[in-house]
Amino acid sequence: MRKYDLITPEGTKDFLFEECYVRREIEQNLHDLFHSKGYSELTTPGLEFFDVFQSESGHYPQERLYKLTDSKGRLLVLRPESTMPIARVTATRLRDASLPLRLCYTQSVYRFEPALKGRSDEITQAGIELLGSSSYLADVEMITTAIEALDSFGSDHVSFSLELGDAGVFKELMRELHATPEERENIRYLIETKNYPALNDVLDTMDDVKVAAALKKLPALFGGEEVFEKASQLYSNQRIDEILMDLKKLYNDISTVIGKGRLTVDLGMVNNADYYTGVIIKGYLEGYGEEVLSGGRYNKLLSDFGYDIPATGFAVNVDAVANVRMKDRPVVLKPADAVIFAATGYEMKAAKVSQELRSRGQVVEFAFFDSLELVREYARENKIGKVVVVDEEITEVE
Repeated sequence: MRKYDLITPEGTKDFLFEECYVRREIEQNLHDLFHSKGYSELTTPGLEFFDVFQSESGHYPQERLYKLTDSKGRLLVLRPESTMPIARVTATRLRDASLPLRLCYTQSVYRFEPALKGRSDEITQAGIELLGSSSYLADVEMITTAIEALDSFGSDHVSFSLELGDAGVFKELMRELHATPEERENIRYLIETKNYPALNDVLDTMDDVKVAAALKKLPALFGGEEVFEKASQLYSNQRIDEILMDLKKLYNDISTVIGKGRLTVDLGMVNNADYYTGVIIKGYLEGYGEEVLSGGRYNKLLSDFGYDIPATGFAVNVDAVANVRMKDRPVVLKPADAVIFAATGYEMKAAKVSQELRSRGQVVEFAFFDSLELVREYARENKIGKVVVVDEEITEVE
């Protein structure tokens, strides 16, 4: 007995006409932006081996993976994100390519999301990866490209904002904390989800009081330029001081592009894909509660695949951007320009007429009705302005 043949699985949905149009427009605009900066498109398989997402630098929480097996019993997953598969491709098929590599993609990702969060388990991502350069200019290229993408999503009624952080602050504090790998992952998760009571409870059990105190306050280090002074007072060592100095320079430079009103610093920014090693970013659109763009620097991930080169990148949640766009600027799809009614025996002539009209840029439908009156009624209901009758003659009728 079939129980689920008329519904979609939790976390998924069907996209209908206007939604598809808006999503395709966003994807095309992003593709044009990426192409204008020299990025080449690639696509990775929707199915990957589980091992791809279990590297030392890029461990992905397995409870969020859709898992299955192949005919040989090997464990596969539906692609939960795009950066790790692209790292695999770069370390294998693109290993001999000249650096830096500029790659872009548009593809779906699949991951279990908490049921009560209202998030989708399947989303379309469009993004870029810049591989082979650890330079400051590479970070600037990545962030300014993200800003251009966010700006293209906005309107008179929808503005964007950008958050800057650095994964190195959290990782340096965790390096100095005496904790098991399980405890470290739990602390990361609690900071990511901003579960402060549980975070405090865990950190209260740690012996490293100063480091624990800094980790407790890390999620609150959010705001403008004043964050850097607060952070330097909270915890200081050579590496953290260097990170804060570099991030402050980047903050000041980026603020010259978008101003300080739309730019914030968040030192408590962490990510469930724990491969980031340096600068991280998140982009937001007014009217949407979560980030629509995220990314950052990941200098160690490719070494797990046997190719030790630095990299940076970001991904856009196309579905989220489309959601904002639909609310801000509802789309009304243009109706067909003409509908063709072919008399019996004149079907092939009608096909030639339709080709000629389409060659002029018109959208043309065939009418599958037995009478001209039904064709006219169909045209009125669908706001089609022209009915073309094809028999011995070719006639336009109202």
